[in-house]
Amino acid sequence: MTVARAAVVERTGEAARIEALGVAPPRAGEVLVRMLAAGVCHSDLHVRDGDWPRPGSIALGHEGAGVVEAVGEGVDPALTGRTVALSWYVPCLRCRACQAGRQWLCTGSSSLRHAMPDGTSRFARADGSPVLPYCGIATFASWSVVPVDAAIPMPEGVPAEVAALIGCCVSTGVGAVTKTAAVRPGESVVVIGLGGVGMSCVMGAALAGAVSVVAVDRVAAKVERARSFGATAGVVAGDDPAVTVAAIRDATDGGPDHVLEAIGRVPTVELAIEAAPPGGTVTLVGLTPFGQRASFDVFPFVDGSRRLLGSNYGFAVAATDFPRYGRLYLDGRLPVDRLIDRRLPLEDLEDAFDTLRRGEVLRQVVVHEHDPR
Repeated sequence: MTVARAAVVERTGEAARIEALGVAPPRAGEVLVRMLAAGVCHSDLHVRDGDWPRPGSIALGHEGAGVVEAVGEGVDPALTGRTVALSWYVPCLRCRACQAGRQWLCTGSSSLRHAMPDGTSRFARADGSPVLPYCGIATFASWSVVPVDAAIPMPEGVPAEVAALIGCCVSTGVGAVTKTAAVRPGESVVVIGLGGVGMSCVMGAALAGAVSVVAVDRVAAKVERARSFGATAGVVAGDDPAVTVAAIRDATDGGPDHVLEAIGRVPTVELAIEAAPPGGTVTLVGLTPFGQRASFDVFPFVDGSRRLLGSNYGFAVAATDFPRYGRLYLDGRLPVDRLIDRRLPLEDLEDAFDTLRRGEVLRQVVVHEHDPR
């Protein structure tokens, strides 16, 4: 049996512990992945901090990439040896949403149960007790068995670290702009919140041909850095939302065609709605803790024919979007590698969570170590 080093949370709200877990061989429709890289995303932090209650024990990680080392029954053996980006939302391909081509709305995904499609886990402790894989992929484990539909082969030459980020933050941000909001060439875009997802929104706006891309954050260094991802202007947000809204409107000749909120905080959600001019579209990308509610003045929103959209996973269809984003990276049109501020071993994950809480980085990547063969 394969043994994985994994970051396990016994209960949401508790620190992650590094444990050795047994990994059973892949069953029908599954593959064994030797994990190489895993991004440290706010979604894992929400679980770690108890914002999103999840069943325990659970092995964390949902943004990752690795190499397929073994396949289960019914899986093409040619997949062995391929570098794959992992999708944290595995479509069932049978429900009404999947049949309509909207896999990001799948209601039958095993990812919702943090398990394999048969409802079980391939992770177990020495005493035989199971440990669930977060979103069915558990990328903070050095080895993981995942559904084959979660393992998306990437174009040759895409580094594992880049493939990992394509698996979550890049698809979420770029897709929110190009697919959910469907930004058209010549339109103006404002992005509020410049973490990994927010910078991916900036990249997506540049890719879409937006004539104006305004980056907004409280950290001046991030606002300036956004220019290297395609921003044409920036606004350093202050404590007074009215002043920030005025600065956004000044930077966009009265107001942008699109505003995207990429943090998942109630004040910035309300700021995004306030910043949209008549006819403008607000797309909410960031995810808040459970139970939080935002408010806005309804009359001007309706009177101004504004639109409010929610964007889950950038409307990703992983099997086609992941390779496409990989090719755009290879072509120099999506500088995904520049999102990475820090590489760290799995043992430093709690420190990485502290750094993420402080908003000091765009993306941190856990680099899994494996004994040489």
